Amino acid sequence: MFEFVSSTLIKMKLCVILICAVLHSTEAKTVHRDILVELCSDTEKEAIYGLDGEELWHADFSQGTGVMTLPDFVDPMAYVEGTYEMSVNNLEICKANLAASIKANDNPAEPRVAPQSSIYSKDDVELGSNNTLICFITAFYPPRIGVWWTKNNANVTDGVRFSRFYPIGDGTFNLVSRLSVIPEKGDIYTCTVEHVALDRHLTKTWDVQVAMPNVGPIAFCGVGLGLGLIGVIAGIVFLIKGRNFSSESD
Repeated sequence: MFEFVSSTLIKMKLCVILICAVLHSTEAKTVHRDILVELCSDTEKEAIYGLDGEELWHADFSQGTGVMTLPDFVDPMAYVEGTYEMSVNNLEICKANLAASIKANDNPAEPRVAPQSSIYSKDDVELGSNNTLICFITAFYPPRIGVWWTKNNANVTDGVRFSRFYPIGDGTFNLVSRLSVIPEKGDIYTCTVEHVALDRHLTKTWDVQVAMPNVGPIAFCGVGLGLGLIGVIAGIVFLIKGRNFSSESD
């Protein structure tokens, strides 16, 4: 009887906990941000759909089709048929609105936001082993930018790749450039960025640095062992002197 009552009480407590969890979850609010970016000019056009800063779909105007850019591990989804055609029509509307807006506002200056950049290796550096350098360029507008690489002051074009422009919630963009490398001691790489919002080119430098083994613990143990041996030797000397002194006293 006691075991039955105890089991029932446990089940009742679990039931209360589950109910509270459900009630708590219904009160939680999650905010997501949809992204639609349509860019147009006399020479450029872009259409991107995204969610929470991640690109979901873009229009490939050179191939005449829409491209899903979700990674393989997410739940599959697809945009409705006609999304690409709608993007084409929207860009024509964008051009018409842009021309009217420029005329109405007496050709205002284009907004400009200067980029920031950083350069780092994808993997830990091992001399003579394949690696990838990443130049991360962030928070710039307009999405027109020049990027080039050098190795030991010589321009490099082989093994260079570029991502698409990634829109950020504040209206600026990110870009990633990658360079395939085989690091050797003494090599120096640079990633240089050119943008209309910069007074001068923005250059970041990366040189080959291989992490050396940590000699601190080894040195500490060596010093400790040396001091220990000195202490042992000193003890032996004092012991011998003590015995000699006792013998002379006798």
